[in-house]
Amino acid sequence: MSLKMDKSKELFEEAKKYLVGGVNSPVRYFKPYPFFVKKAKDCYLYDVDGNCYIDYCLAYGPMVLGHANEKIVEAVKKQLELGSAYGCPTEKEIILAKEVVKRVPCAEMVRFVNSGTEATMSAIRLARGVTGRKKIIKFDGAYHGAHDYVLVKSGSGALTHGHPNSPGIPEETTKNTILVPFNDEDAVKRAINENKDEIACVIVEPVMGNVGCILPKEGYLKFLREIAEENDILLIFDEVITGFRLAKGGAQEYFDVVPDIATLGKILGGGFPIGAIVGKREIMENFSPLGAIYQAGTFNGNPISITAGIATLEQLDDKFYKETSRTAKILADALRELADKYNIKAKVYNIASMFQIYFNDKDVVNYEIAKQSDVNKFMKYFWGLLERGVFVPPSQFECCFTSIKHDDEVIDKTINAMEDVFRSLE
Repeated sequence: MSLKMDKSKELFEEAKKYLVGGVNSPVRYFKPYPFFVKKAKDCYLYDVDGNCYIDYCLAYGPMVLGHANEKIVEAVKKQLELGSAYGCPTEKEIILAKEVVKRVPCAEMVRFVNSGTEATMSAIRLARGVTGRKKIIKFDGAYHGAHDYVLVKSGSGALTHGHPNSPGIPEETTKNTILVPFNDEDAVKRAINENKDEIACVIVEPVMGNVGCILPKEGYLKFLREIAEENDILLIFDEVITGFRLAKGGAQEYFDVVPDIATLGKILGGGFPIGAIVGKREIMENFSPLGAIYQAGTFNGNPISITAGIATLEQLDDKFYKETSRTAKILADALRELADKYNIKAKVYNIASMFQIYFNDKDVVNYEIAKQSDVNKFMKYFWGLLERGVFVPPSQFECCFTSIKHDDEVIDKTINAMEDVFRSLE
């Protein structure tokens, strides 16, 4: 079985002349070349060669309502007619901020930015400015965006393409970044004891969605909350992936653990660029113009992204969370059953609408174990699904997602394709 991808190949050759590597983000590249998308609707992508794919990548997370959601499209069209950027405040910024504060437990105030990377960068700056300390604790394999503070032992595309520590980042920049394994309480205790009164914050993905789908051990996030509080360290939840996905209030609501600061993105923009830093009022008011910690952006609070965000959150009700969690669990259970049936060494993890399979016989609880997975087998799995009209992220170290548009018929088709692929993996 093979895909017709002649037009995509032609476009990729042309793209390489003008775009570095032929793409604008490394995660979009896979060998020998990626397919080029012409349009998307609901849970489907359509490429330039006429192929249609059931989409479990969902733009790496944002499209939980499916592609080209009618309410978002209509709202954005109306806003475009009113202007796309003002450089002035708008009422809609207040509307979206109030909705975020209503949903997210730690959010008393909001600062909108343009990406998850901007959000985590500014959140760390805020933590350092408030505490007067320089050091941060980060977990091995966690991806907190493409800025210098955190691009060390990083996940996502940095890990996929073999460069978790990016060249070009001075040692002086990362010497204050302390790395510890995820799910390891003793390692966190040691890091804090060895750096007494020097640590500004602990930044964590509550679920590590950029090295696959690594779940926190029971009580681990509460442990981080307690030890941070005991040592006057700020706890930052990077909820760019988990925000508005695990529950209305994100991982904070799901695990009943409230950080001091959280970062948001992806779903919040409804398919448009956005990020946000949220947190307690006494912390957030240290940002300029009230405080001395500078944070700014020409497109902060952009009316198009804000409009899409409002239209998105309006649709994320209890029924949405129940349904997207149900379909993701069906797929995760099916993957486990298929692995057993065809004697494939694999571990499958699922939480709410997130799931991923690791071709690994060990419990994947951290970055080091995730790296031991059979990435060659994963790519056979990826290509097998793609040839059968199912698109999952082209990396062992990314996460799959379901949207509200993945109905039972789509799920059945996906499971049939998965079984076909597992037969070939024996």
